[in-house]
Amino acid sequence: MNETKHLAESDALPRTAMIGVGSMGGAILSGLRAPGVRIDGPITVTTRSVASAEPFSGAEDVIAFAAESDPEANRHAVRGARLVILGVKPWMIADVVREIADDLEPGAIVVSVAAGVPSSAIEELLPEGISVVRAMPNTPSHIGRGATGVAPGASAGPEAVDTVRRLFETVGIVLVVREEQINDVAAVSGSGPAYLFLYAEEMTAAAGRLGFDEDQARLLVQQTIVGAAELMQASGEDPAQLRRNVTSPKGTTEQAIAVLQAAEWGDLFDRALAANVRRSEELERGE
Repeated sequence: MNETKHLAESDALPRTAMIGVGSMGGAILSGLRAPGVRIDGPITVTTRSVASAEPFSGAEDVIAFAAESDPEANRHAVRGARLVILGVKPWMIADVVREIADDLEPGAIVVSVAAGVPSSAIEELLPEGISVVRAMPNTPSHIGRGATGVAPGASAGPEAVDTVRRLFETVGIVLVVREEQINDVAAVSGSGPAYLFLYAEEMTAAAGRLGFDEDQARLLVQQTIVGAAELMQASGEDPAQLRRNVTSPKGTTEQAIAVLQAAEWGDLFDRALAANVRRSEELERGE
C-alpha cells in the first residue's frame, strides 16, 4: 500500500462527489480519506437515509446529503465537484445521470462503477465536455488491496483517465484497459474474490470431512490462502513455478494435483469466465 499512497501524494485529486456510498462506494471513500491522500475537499456524498448520513456528522472532510430529507441531495452534492463517482446500482444509473446532468461542472469527470452499463449510455445523457470513465474495482479495496480496471469512454482524454487512475490507486493497483475489455476485468478481478472464497468454502468443508472441527478447518485453510498469496507476491515467481516448488516427484502433493488437473481446471475456468462476460453483455443489452 505504501507505493499507492506515494502515488496518491504526488498530486492532489480534484474536489470529489460520490452518489451513493454503499459497500464499494464506502471502500472508495475510505481510500480517499486515508492519511497521506491529498484531495481538494471536502468530499460530498449522498445517502438514501438520514441514518446513513449520520456517521459523517461533524466530519471536516465529508459533507453528506440524505435523499430521505433532501429530494435534491444528488444535485447539491455534485455542484462544484470536478470528479463525480456514481456508486449506485446499474438500473439506477440512467435516472441519476439525468438528475445531475445540468448541475455538473463544465469539464467534470463522471466515473461509473456499475457493471453492464456502457459509457455511451451515460454520455448520451450528459452535456458536451463531460468525460465518462468506467471503473471495475473489487472488494479487497476495503483494505487497500484492491485491483481496479479503468476504461475511458469516447469522451475521456488522457488527463481524465490519469485522474481516475490516481483515484483508484488510493485503494490498490490499477490497470487501464480499453472499454471492450472492462467486462473481462469484471470476470477476472471484479468477481475473482468470490471464486477464491468458494475455494476456501469447499476446502474448509473437505477439511471438516477429514475430521477437523470447524475452527481448526477454518484456521488451516485461511492461513494457507493468506500465506500462499503473500508468498506469491513477495517471491515474484510464476504461480506454476511456485506450484512445482511444493510438488515433489512421486510425493503426496503430486497425487492431489493429478486429481485436480484431471478435472480439467483450465476448461472449467474458461467456461466460468465466459459465463461472467456473457452476463455483463446481457446487462448492457438490458436483458
